[in-house]
This record gives sequence, C-alpha cells and structure tokens, in this order.
Amino acid sequence: MESMVQSETKEGNLNGGKELKDLNTMDVERGRLYQKRGEKGYLDFLRADPSKESFFKSGFLSRIFRFPFLRRSRSQTPSSSSSAYPDPLRTTASGGGGCGTGPFRFLFVKKINWGSLVIYCKKWVKHPMNMAILVWLFFVAACLVVLFLFMAGLLNQAIPEKSARNKWTEIFNQILNALFTIMCLYQHPRIFHHLVLLLQWGPDDGTELRGVYCKKGERKPHDRANMLFVVILLHLTCFAQYGLCYLFWAYTSKTRPGWPQILCIVFGTAAPVIAALYTFLGPLGKKTESENDEEAQRPVAMAEETELSEHKPYELVVISPEWNGGLFECRNDPSVCCLSFFLTFFFFGWNMQRLGFGNMYVHTCTFILLCCAPVLVFGVTAHNVNDDGIRYIVGIAGILLCFFGFLYGGFWRIQMRKRFKLPANTFCFGYSSLTDFMQWLFCWSCSLAQEVRTANFYYVVDDSFCNMEAEEGGRQLQALSPLPRENGAGPLFMPSMGSSVRIHIFPEGNQGLDNLTAREEGMDEIEDREMIRAPHQPLI
Repeated sequence: MESMVQSETKEGNLNGGKELKDLNTMDVERGRLYQKRGEKGYLDFLRADPSKESFFKSGFLSRIFRFPFLRRSRSQTPSSSSSAYPDPLRTTASGGGGCGTGPFRFLFVKKINWGSLVIYCKKWVKHPMNMAILVWLFFVAACLVVLFLFMAGLLNQAIPEKSARNKWTEIFNQILNALFTIMCLYQHPRIFHHLVLLLQWGPDDGTELRGVYCKKGERKPHDRANMLFVVILLHLTCFAQYGLCYLFWAYTSKTRPGWPQILCIVFGTAAPVIAALYTFLGPLGKKTESENDEEAQRPVAMAEETELSEHKPYELVVISPEWNGGLFECRNDPSVCCLSFFLTFFFFGWNMQRLGFGNMYVHTCTFILLCCAPVLVFGVTAHNVNDDGIRYIVGIAGILLCFFGFLYGGFWRIQMRKRFKLPANTFCFGYSSLTDFMQWLFCWSCSLAQEVRTANFYYVVDDSFCNMEAEEGGRQLQALSPLPRENGAGPLFMPSMGSSVRIHIFPEGNQGLDNLTAREEGMDEIEDREMIRAPHQPLI
C-alpha cells in the first residue's frame, strides 16, 4: 500500500514538474513573443511608413511644390482620380515607385526637372534686386569663412603671431558689422511703413500687407495680429544690429563688453529665423479655402463697380505712349529741371507714388540711405580698422556704393517703362535695361525730369496712360452730345485715324448699352423698323 502511495506520489510529482516546466516554458515563450513584438514595434518606428493622408494634411508638400522644378510633369500624373489627395511625389522606380504597399505608402523624389530648375534660377538671377543680394551674400560668406578659419586655428601656421590673428579677426568682424548694418538700413523704411499700415489698418492697407506676408495674398484668420508679430520680429532684428554696431564702433576689441554683444547676436539671428518660419509655416502660410464663393467674389465685384464709378466720363487710353521730350530737353520745363537736380530724392518719391509704385516716404528714405549711408557706415568702419590697405579699400567701397545708389532710380525707370509700354532705348550694347541704368547713373536729373514730364502729360488709370482731351492739328476736339434716344451714353470723342488711342465709353445706364449692341448686331432690322435714324458715331 505504501509502495503504491509512493509510486503515485512520484508520478504526481513528475506530472506536476512537467506541468510546471510546461508552464514555465509557455511563460518564457510568451515573454519572448512579447519581447519580439516590442522589438518589432520599436523597429517599426524606424522603418514604418506614415499615413499618406496625415502627411498631405500637414501642408509640407504645398510649401515645397511652389517651385516649378519640383513639380511633376503631366506625363507622371496618375490617371485615376479616385484618390482624395494628389500624389505630387513620384519615383522613377518600376512597380509603383514607392516604399510599402496598401494605405501606408510614403513616396520619395528621385528625379528633379533640371530644365525647370535652370530656367527658374536664370529668371531669379536676372532681377536687379536679386543680383545685389547675391553680391552682398558673397562678401558676407567670404568674411564668415575667413573668421571660421581663424577660430578653427587653420591659419596659425600662415599667421603665427596671436596679435596679428586678433587684428585680422577684428578687421573681418568690423566688415561683417558694416555689411549687416547696411542691409538693415536699406530694409528698415519699408518695415516701418508696414508697421504704420498695421496700426492704422485701412481696407487698402490690409490688401497691401497681405500681398507681402500672406500666401497668395489671401485673407487669413487673425492675419493682422500674425503680421504684426512678424513685423515686430523684423524690427527687433534691425534694432539688435544697431546695438551691435554701436558696440563695435564705440569700443575696441579689448574693452568691448561680452554679454551685450552675445545678446545682440542672439536676438539678431533668432528673430529673422523665427519670422521666416512663422511666415511660411505658420498661419500666414497655410492654405485657406473661402467658405462661400459668392461672398468671396462679392467684394471684388463691388470694388470693380466702385472703380468704374470713379472713372471720368470719357478717357482716351494711349496704346503707344511716348516720352515727353528727349533726355536732354530740359528747357521745355525749367521748374521740373531745377527740382530734379536740387531735390532729387523727394521729387523722385513724389513721382513714384503718383505713378502707383509705392509710398512716397519709403522711396525717399530708401533712396537717401542708398546714396548716403554707405559712405558713413564704411567710413566709420575704415576708421576702426588698424590696417592701412584695408582701411583705404573699405573707404573706397563706401564711396562706390553711394555712387551706385543712383541705380535705384534706374530700376524704377525700367518698371515705369515696362508698365506703361514706353519706348525703349538700346543705346548701351542693345540692352534697354542697361541703358536705363546708365542714364540714371550719369545723368540722374535729366532722367528724372523726363519721367516727371511724361507723367504730367498723361493721366494714369489702371496701369495705363490716358489723355483727358484729344487734339488734332492744334485744334481741341469737342465732345459730341448723345441723342435723346441713346439714354445718356456719354460724350464721345472722334480722334483721327492715325491716332493710337482706344476709346472708353462709360454709360450712365444699361439701356444705352443695349441699344448700342442692338445697332451693331442687327442694323438691318433696326433700319426696317425706323426709317430715319442718325447713325451711331463709331459707325461714321
């Protein structure tokens, strides 16, 4: 009996041990399984494909594909239109051109349209303002590279003395300070004007500011507060640079305090970066859809009606305008000639504003700074440089920059000529733009006087030159009164056949327009109904 109990006990212990072993094995296997699942989940974090919908909703691609060279050609556009989101990224690999299958796919760009990239770069470089920015960036990059070489100790063998290295480091710091100060001075009048517009916030002010800071000039939620934040950051950048400039000019390298210099550098670097990121990636750069197309189109229609109502009863839009007199024909208007020579900056700003090229005070201040600030900034910088050769080079550079400041007037002369379709002069190597620059550079008063005389001769309406009166053979043409049954179609002029004008008629009522259209489309039917009728003037 006892042997039977012992045998059963042994069998039970063995079975229990096997069960415990099986349980332990299952627990271990479960732990390994959970561990593998955890490792797999962690590795999936590194190689998992994010959701296409969440990626496209982030708005990142809409900011990248504003550039034409990153856009996909029509041949690469998928034929199916069932997808809710377009697929702007597409690889050249076969088999779908993407990583992963199913709803989780992430596509990468493997091909760039280099032709569009080259065309975009050429168009960007041809702009005169972009050329000036490239020259400025070249000198800034050169100074930064030299300072990096000094700080990294790569020029210790070439310049073994520490005092000499400190002297050259201070020289390049002074040049960098002058370059950044000049750029802030050039941009500050425009930024200050934007601050004034934000404070007064009229209907036209909001439209102008949205064209600068908002994507596609669209109305954004709380756009005034967002633009004010960006403008304050830009002002902070300018004032930080002015404080750094004071530290470099008022103190030497040995007596200059460290913490104010670091503070100005931090604010001057962080503020423009934050402003740029907030403009492009923040609320101002997001794409918004109008809630109601009719409400979005209603202000435009009202603006057009207001603009038509503000027009004169009759206007002669000049198709091929001409410059009023030659470049050196200043005796035609001596007062304009004197003002152009003695008050160039103020006269230029006033003429630009009435032609629709911006604010008068912004143009005046910018022109003054372009022609006066370089000699002052680079002159003080040259005074703080301890090397005679570099001192003369910096001083001469400031004088040349002041002389080239008159190219600002040449740039806006080009804009005036293109907008109003004025004849071009190709005297300088067959290039009209180069000729405009040279005219302003070597005879600014004559160029400005010619522009003012031309603006006085015409009347500006909707980026076009108009004549309020037409003259033929020294005789002023009188406006003909409309017939009573024409319902006040408005007075008309009868220019000669050789005049290059287009007649604009602004009726006082819609019934007159209907009668005029009926006469043009069906003259035979109208003549049958009314045997005696005076012909309409354009048909004479």
